[in-house]
Amino acid sequence: MTSHAPQPTAQNTAEAPTPAPAPVRPAKRRPLSSREDRWFDRLNTVFLLAVVVVIGYPLWFVLIASVSDPHAVQSGEAWLWPVGLNIDGYARVFSQGSIWTGYRNTVIYTIVGVALHLLIVLPCSYALSRRNMTGRTPVTWYILITMLFSGGIIPTYLVVKDLGMLDTIWAVVVPGAAGAWSILVGRAFFTQSVPEELAEAATVDGAGDIQTFLRIAIPLSAPIIATLALFHGVGLWNEYFKALIYLSDRDKYTLQLVLRELLVVSQDTSQGGAGVAGSLIEQQRLAALIKYAVMIVASLPLLIIYPFLQRFFTQGVLIGSVKG
Repeated sequence: MTSHAPQPTAQNTAEAPTPAPAPVRPAKRRPLSSREDRWFDRLNTVFLLAVVVVIGYPLWFVLIASVSDPHAVQSGEAWLWPVGLNIDGYARVFSQGSIWTGYRNTVIYTIVGVALHLLIVLPCSYALSRRNMTGRTPVTWYILITMLFSGGIIPTYLVVKDLGMLDTIWAVVVPGAAGAWSILVGRAFFTQSVPEELAEAATVDGAGDIQTFLRIAIPLSAPIIATLALFHGVGLWNEYFKALIYLSDRDKYTLQLVLRELLVVSQDTSQGGAGVAGSLIEQQRLAALIKYAVMIVASLPLLIIYPFLQRFFTQGVLIGSVKG
């Protein structure tokens, strides 16, 4: 007789013990950073701290020198903390009525100049970023050439004079209002942030070039607007040469021109040979205080404004660094 092996039934199969899975050994984790990476991070940290000290210490020294005894500053005693608290320099600076007039004029010049700068640069940059613009390449080269060559001081003065802008606000804000560098940076921004496909979609929806610029490009341009406004605004705030050449009315002087005049007068007075020796020493001491106080007065507004624009400024300066 032929013997048949018993066939496994479904019940027997279900009751058969399932072999336990082999234990999985945890994968050996790769260290987050190697020894060389850790040393690089440490050296990089030390280097950046050194850069911060090199950049920040001069400003800190000017600040403590403006409120310290000039003798302590000259002898090297006041190098980290104020020594002999003294605010006579600030009292002398702010006692001049022309200081407040200069502040008012500079704020007005800066606001008007930045608005005019953006009004010219943004449309020009957007137009040059569009591929369908006729003559885009020649215009770009023409703007680029102005970065390398200029007419000079005398031709510029004659143009300002012939336009009737002498001794007016426009003599300060109009020359240089359309910066070639700003136009090229804005062009790179619009090329990257407002692609042709987006403009074509707006055209399909019935928007013209002006509507596309105002309703699509401008709302996306906060970083570049902040960057261009900050760069041009700093230039206008520190402007004194144009005011020195074009302005003759003291009521229209900029802050930098007023501070320059105050500093020059104080130094000339302290170096004069006339007067009692004690009075001359006091004038020299006051001139040293005024010198440092003037630096703080001129720089403080920009130092206060910059943190609010830093986020947009950081995004704006990186425009064009990455393609795609």
